[in-house]
Amino acid sequence: MADDTSIFIGASRKPDDSYQRAEQLLLQYGNRHGLVTGATGTGKTVTLQILAEGFSNAGVPVFCADIKGDLSGIAMMGTPQDFLGKRAEQVRLDPYDFQEFPVIFWDLFGEQGHPIRATISEMGPLLLSRLMNLTDAQEGIMNIAFRIADEEGLLLLDLKDLQALLANIAERSDEISTRYGNVTKPSVGAIQRTLLVLEQQGAAHFFGEPALRISDIMRTTRDGRGAISVLAADKLMMNPRLYATFLLWLMSELFEVLPEVGDPDRPKLVFFFDEAHLLFDEAPKVLVDRVEQVVRLIRSKGVGVYFVTQNPLDIPEKVLAQLGNRVQHALRAYTPREQQAVRTAAETFRPNPDFDCATAITQLATGEALVSTLEAKGVPSMVQRTLIRPPSSRLGPITPDERRKLIQESPVAGQYDEVIDRESAFEMLHKKARDAQDAEQQAQQQGSGGSRWTIPGFGNDDPPQQSTGRRAPAPRPSNRQTVTEAAIKSVVRSVGSSVGRAIVRGILGSLSRGR
Repeated sequence: MADDTSIFIGASRKPDDSYQRAEQLLLQYGNRHGLVTGATGTGKTVTLQILAEGFSNAGVPVFCADIKGDLSGIAMMGTPQDFLGKRAEQVRLDPYDFQEFPVIFWDLFGEQGHPIRATISEMGPLLLSRLMNLTDAQEGIMNIAFRIADEEGLLLLDLKDLQALLANIAERSDEISTRYGNVTKPSVGAIQRTLLVLEQQGAAHFFGEPALRISDIMRTTRDGRGAISVLAADKLMMNPRLYATFLLWLMSELFEVLPEVGDPDRPKLVFFFDEAHLLFDEAPKVLVDRVEQVVRLIRSKGVGVYFVTQNPLDIPEKVLAQLGNRVQHALRAYTPREQQAVRTAAETFRPNPDFDCATAITQLATGEALVSTLEAKGVPSMVQRTLIRPPSSRLGPITPDERRKLIQESPVAGQYDEVIDRESAFEMLHKKARDAQDAEQQAQQQGSGGSRWTIPGFGNDDPPQQSTGRRAPAPRPSNRQTVTEAAIKSVVRSVGSSVGRAIVRGILGSLSRGR
């Protein structure tokens, strides 16, 4: 049975299907990351639920996405049912106590949980380009836009700030091209159209302030349990690229914000990335390489990342190699690709002479899995055919009334509900444009004699010059720049402002906050 140094996962079985031993995940290796895979309906969500319960009871905060809505039951105490009691007996879970867990509900749209927001500046050009599926040329312009915003002290908080900046860049495209490379109006226009689509898909709810504080997903309760942050993702999954980009941004924020802690006796946070294939679908190689780098380095920050997906082939090999704790539910091998997935999954385990791993994967029942975790000195355990323990919390979703009550009683209630719209790039650029226009109008009035009438015969004309028989000299072309041009060049010369010098971006291009 598990103690305060491990999480009880279930019980492995001998070849004759009798009890063999308890299978556990050692907390000291909880930050060595993990993988939960299996076909639909094989029990992945329950495995995620019992792992989250175990980490919470060990004092480790958890962040996970609720794709189908049934993970929300972790906030409520479980109720006795015959099949749960039978499974508890099979895995020798005694006593089998029911329990509710401290849950904070989040929702990018603010409907089923507290709103989660990030600013455009924090997201950075790389993740935004991934979210918008930009071409290389368009991604280059996005990088230029962020560079100009950093240099000119323009805060990019929400979508209208980025839209205003792009419009400004289009107007100054000739001037900017001489400094940073070719910036064409058609490319800027294509980005603006993509932004419009993104806004219609609901991304406007995500970008803005107040931005999420990482400390709010790393809370512990007074009794020492870790809070479980559950992201309502059923509606979010209608835009899978936004979902994947958000979780990738959150992972990069954790990497940038948290200090190095080495190898603690238990993780500081465990992060479950459900539907992980969405992160890597059509992802450029540079992004996959950086994700692999973050996964490899974030371990020393005390963060464990657990990818949940149907097929182990969904995870690139470089990332797969970093995942030490593995739970493999059943896979169905009807097609050549599925058969390859079974072989790949089997080859990643330390073999067990008692059974053929590839054959066992296709024969696992619901709630049964092949389990291999890191043992002493970080060595992978021999793979075992395991019955997963029953959860202590409720199986299935909570009711809307229960959710509303939990949101109202949440420790972050009221902190993110109201949108803050402070002065940023949108307001600053509009103010500069108005000031330049007013100054130019004033200059034109002064150059034409102010408010005096200049129509001949009204008495305010200049006195006629005496004719000398010579032709009047033609007016020389003026070399003076307009006030608008002067204002633009003044802004451009403000490279190296205090804001620009303070901007530092991290490994995934997101804004590095001050430690």
